Amino acid sequence: MREDLNVPISNGVIGDDARIRAAVPTLQHLAQRDAKVVVMSHLGRPKGVEPVLSLRPIAAQLSRALAREVGFAEDCVGKPAETAVAGLLNGQVLLLENVRFHPEEEDNDPDFAHQLASLGEMYVNDAFGASHRAHASVVGVAAYLPAFAGELMEKELAALHQALDNPKRPMLAVVGGAKVSTKVGVLQNLLKKVDALIVGGAMANTFFKARGWPTGAGLVEDTALDVAREVAAAAGEKLLLPVDLVCARRMEAGQPLRIMDADAVEPGWMALDIGPKSVALFNQRLHGAGTVVWNGPMGVTEIRDFADGTKAVGEAIATCGGYTLVGGGDTVAAIDGLGLSGRFSHVSTGGGATLEYLEGKTLPGIAILKEA
Repeated sequence: MREDLNVPISNGVIGDDARIRAAVPTLQHLAQRDAKVVVMSHLGRPKGVEPVLSLRPIAAQLSRALAREVGFAEDCVGKPAETAVAGLLNGQVLLLENVRFHPEEEDNDPDFAHQLASLGEMYVNDAFGASHRAHASVVGVAAYLPAFAGELMEKELAALHQALDNPKRPMLAVVGGAKVSTKVGVLQNLLKKVDALIVGGAMANTFFKARGWPTGAGLVEDTALDVAREVAAAAGEKLLLPVDLVCARRMEAGQPLRIMDADAVEPGWMALDIGPKSVALFNQRLHGAGTVVWNGPMGVTEIRDFADGTKAVGEAIATCGGYTLVGGGDTVAAIDGLGLSGRFSHVSTGGGATLEYLEGKTLPGIAILKEA
């Protein structure tokens, strides 16, 4: 099985185990049906073997989440893996060491994929969050074994399909974050589908500057000004930008704050959250929405002083009465930190994979399953 157990970890301590918990249903299901379950995953971006990125602590946490012992193999291929797999009994679960300790994983090396495949008789991809990568454990293994989607994978795809391909109207997208360039594909693809596009976060500054408005000391992506103009022209009346902003001189807690109109940010000040008029405007549009897709915070949510806009918009999305899909690592971290967890129809475990799906791209890990 391929799972996405790529969780934040520091000194062996897991910061957020949401992806581990999300993997439980399929693993539990297979173990209860007496399968011998061999789990592959990556962690971080190691250059060769890096002990700080070992999956050993993940095995312990997965064991607690499953309420059954999870074995651990010191490597994902070769003797350590083969011996550990050979010793498995029906209903037991084994986690292999980080597949990215081998550069062949990211190269989708056929021999490496064959070595991984030799450890099992069937392949299940439950790692939606890694399925935008054409890696050996995601795509390569499926060339050698009968391949299936896991329950989390099916749930993710069903949610995205419901939100994007068959949405209840009106459909709104709320897009935030820092850069227009990283989300231009998302904006362009969503524009074809939505009735309104709400843009917040630092990326709004780039739209403001593209209109010729002053942005003070705020973050602006000068190389994306033309793209912002193109998106704004294509969107027309569909585009909703903030009308006022919470500004400070420095991006630090405890700074004096001022509310400024979006077209009149003063020199030396930077926009770090949306203002109360923007919150009211966005909430009014979100009320009664049939479908809302949300990706990216409205401000610098890791500093509490600049999190109010994201929290208010999150509340409006949660209570709109429609189908609500939340995606992207920053957004998921924000809703957890702001106490909004559990209030949306679906919260995606995929960061980059969700973004690429929202862009309308084909994900290699899903394409190979469809072929299989």
